[in-house]
Amino acid sequence: MGCQGKLPQPSLCSSERLAIIAQMILDPLAERYLSHLRVEGGLSVNTVEAYRRDLSKFHSYLERKGVVPLGPLTTETFTGFLRFLQEARLSRASSVRCLSAIRGWLRFLIRERMIEASPVMGPAPVSRGVRLPKTLSQHDIVALLDLGTAPTPEDLRDRTMVEVLYATGLRVSELVMAEFAHMNLDVGYLRVTGKGAKQRLVPIGEVARQLLQQYVEEARPRLLKGRASRYVFVSRRGRPLTRQAFWKLLRSRARRAGITQVISPHMIRHSFATHLLEGGADLRSVQVMLGHANIATTQIYTHIERARLKLVHDRYFPRKPASRVKNIPEKM
Repeated sequence: MGCQGKLPQPSLCSSERLAIIAQMILDPLAERYLSHLRVEGGLSVNTVEAYRRDLSKFHSYLERKGVVPLGPLTTETFTGFLRFLQEARLSRASSVRCLSAIRGWLRFLIRERMIEASPVMGPAPVSRGVRLPKTLSQHDIVALLDLGTAPTPEDLRDRTMVEVLYATGLRVSELVMAEFAHMNLDVGYLRVTGKGAKQRLVPIGEVARQLLQQYVEEARPRLLKGRASRYVFVSRRGRPLTRQAFWKLLRSRARRAGITQVISPHMIRHSFATHLLEGGADLRSVQVMLGHANIATTQIYTHIERARLKLVHDRYFPRKPASRVKNIPEKM
């Protein structure tokens, strides 16, 4: 019978019905794809959630353009989506991740035989470019860490978290999800779970270790009020702090310390790496402490390494530039 029925109501072949059917199929498929990334790909929960938001952006764009998600996709569709990302003023890194999520999604749909193989697998990867990490000066770091503590368990907890963040270079998610059983204050080490569910041992500086000891003995029991928690840093409800809550407390402490620039937890992480290299640490050691799987990721800090090598060379190379040689008078 085909799709040319004479009844006035919308036919089953209308674009609206096709979109509804596609969405009903798409939702469980998307969950399977994201579950695959988490289980097989070893991606962290935060990365998977970022991919979920990326797919949502893509499907919202397709819906506005009247494109059925499981229908044929053209080069113009992707070009238009690229323009959409640019107009949304996403950072280059976020755009790269978004396009990577979409290309992976299309490959998944092809494997599941939901769409046919197509030369249009998304635009070519966008170069991230080279962007130097934003850091705080050592003067600002000292002002932030030496900020006085109010006589409340929350304030001691907050000061300890900031000190530990700078002392270890943890990601904010690693900090807020640090587990009590993975902390050894006698030796001064913390075991954390990073990206890809990979664990690493991170040394804790002596100042951070002493603050942690004080927090564990004095503030943490007052916050828990007899309850149990496997997490190191907890709220009065006995739950771990969220990343958003830590961002808020960090910026509040920065303002109290007289730091005018807007800071983030990742800026503290960058400062940790930068100050280590400025102090003479080698790039490989910094890579291990940061939990970078590839040394190339750590090489964003090589401008510091180059500057230090130049300083060492200028200081110790024996052949120094001499003052201009005066004209030697001719023999009389």
